[in-house]
Amino acid sequence: MFERVLIANRGEIACRVIRTCRRLGIHTIAVYSEADANAQHVRLADEAWPIGGPRPTESYLRGEVILDVARKSGAQAIHPGYGFLSENTAFARACTDAGIAFIGPRPESIDAMGSKAAAKALMEKHQVPLVPGYHGEDQSDAVLAEQARRTGFPLMIKAAAGGGGKGMRIVRAEAEFAAALASAQREAASSFGDTRVILERYVEHPRHIEFQVFGDTQGNIIHLNERECSAQRRYQKVLEETPSPFLDDARRAAMGAAAVAAASAVNYVGAGTVEFIVGQDGEFFFMEMNTRLQVEHPVTEETLGLDLVEWQLRVAAGEPLPLAQEQVKAHGHAIEVRLYAEDPDQNFLPGSGKLVKLRLPAPSRHVRLDGGVIEGDTVTIFYDPMIAKLIVWDVDRPQALQRLRDALMASEIVGPKSNIAFLERLSRHPVVVEGRIDTGYLDRHLDQFLAGDAAPHARMLFAAAVAALMHDERSVPSNASDPHSPWSRADAWRVGHAGKRIVALSLHGLRHEIEAYGHDGDYRLHHGDATSDVHGARLGDDALSARFDGEAVRVPVRIDAARVTVHDTHGNRHAFERAAAFAWESKEAAGGNQIVAPMPGRIVLVKANAGDTVEEGQELLVMEAMKMELALKAPRAGNIASIHAAQGDFVEADTVLLRFAD
Repeated sequence: MFERVLIANRGEIACRVIRTCRRLGIHTIAVYSEADANAQHVRLADEAWPIGGPRPTESYLRGEVILDVARKSGAQAIHPGYGFLSENTAFARACTDAGIAFIGPRPESIDAMGSKAAAKALMEKHQVPLVPGYHGEDQSDAVLAEQARRTGFPLMIKAAAGGGGKGMRIVRAEAEFAAALASAQREAASSFGDTRVILERYVEHPRHIEFQVFGDTQGNIIHLNERECSAQRRYQKVLEETPSPFLDDARRAAMGAAAVAAASAVNYVGAGTVEFIVGQDGEFFFMEMNTRLQVEHPVTEETLGLDLVEWQLRVAAGEPLPLAQEQVKAHGHAIEVRLYAEDPDQNFLPGSGKLVKLRLPAPSRHVRLDGGVIEGDTVTIFYDPMIAKLIVWDVDRPQALQRLRDALMASEIVGPKSNIAFLERLSRHPVVVEGRIDTGYLDRHLDQFLAGDAAPHARMLFAAAVAALMHDERSVPSNASDPHSPWSRADAWRVGHAGKRIVALSLHGLRHEIEAYGHDGDYRLHHGDATSDVHGARLGDDALSARFDGEAVRVPVRIDAARVTVHDTHGNRHAFERAAAFAWESKEAAGGNQIVAPMPGRIVLVKANAGDTVEEGQELLVMEAMKMELALKAPRAGNIASIHAAQGDFVEADTVLLRFAD
């Protein structure tokens, strides 16, 4: 076994690899960019070396610099994690040439599967089922257009060197093909430096099911069962689970055999994933092979009781696989979701900023957390905004789903906006509960999973107000000489009559004022036309119990001086900001007369000119930020007065890009 391993990555996966290495007694060496000088993976590693500027091209993608650190630090092996250099043939080969073990497949295997087009050609030779389409070398627009007509519509355009949903477009009619091709090629060039694409017939309402494979240097290759990854948004996985609720034993065995055949075609060594598209009739087709560890590997570990990073280390050190195929035994059901700093109600706009509060459930046999940040850390603009992976396990799927709901309810992120409420609604939606979701469902019905700006039910508003009142009544001023004095209590006590208090709460930018009479768990509340009498209220660490108009209710709640979060009977989260009772500053909606950059990024396209007349919602600019393209649309109809950005410009957040005439 290795004694010194360098982790050529950052964030959650670097921390994950460090944990296994520490358990095995392996000395860990981290690398970090300027933006990650205080990151958790730097603090957890036994030693850490700087490798450059904040952007990936200035640091984590600089293979020669990382190799130099490996030599200087005495590393015997490099673990690439996922992303960055994990599927870079040149880097894997350079490691081998330098006499440093690359903890991953052979360079030839990465090369064979690195191009979707070449991989499909190889799979075709080994009788692995393929979706009809085109993966040829001729990439001229005319040939691609002709092949698109032959394949038929709808079809999928995919970046040949791509992954993670980058450079992918669905085209439903021939008239849309040219524009979609140009957009896919542009994104592919930006993400992978390669404009080549492949075309595939688009399978309507498909499922995405992948198989974990593992090979060793002795020629053994097995699979470690499947992961269902059909809950996706814009080709990005949102929820992953194993076993798949769709597969029966016969289909599972057939797909497992195909996955092993795919890995055997490239003499695979190490951890890899063979991904399949599965039609509603159960017919499956090879999609691609990821020659690395997957983000969702923990669900496999939880059902099999294995550590796949340990397997990677042992295989890279020349040891045989720890198990044969017939020894792989699964138990229970595991589900993973990813907690992101993003705003689902703003088209999942990635966020950044300091994590003022990061409350996550306590780890247990049923709950696992793989994270790369802690409370007080900053989610930077330079990398993927994932905060943590939340993994749950239980003996069957219904109980695992309930574990997930409970764990999400116990989670809270303050600072950048997060997708927790979105994941809560997802975990309760019938299409997920019944195991019917396909890869396009979220994109087709996204409104079913978003909170929007709907007004809260009066009961939830009153529950939040009661929690706020009781929280404040407990608070004794630090300068109070007598904590038992009525003058030290925040209960609106008055001589001769009941005092009125105003509880001001804000949700979705709307202010709600609740008039409250009473104290110590007994209140009369008014809001608009609604009134409620509350008795016997008790505020615990995570719940409020009270009788609302005679009905006993328990409401999950979290509260501090700045905010109060409650969950209704359907599990929906209502996160109220607390506001001053007698101070309200109204702000006019910004951006009505201009378009500003929502975050730092690069302008990809400018689709309008000064003087143009445009309609509300018309796409005017396209910018690239956090590895995704963002369409910036007209906030209203009108005439464009001026444009302040050009294609290729790098802009900071809140930069005015375009102004309308008054």
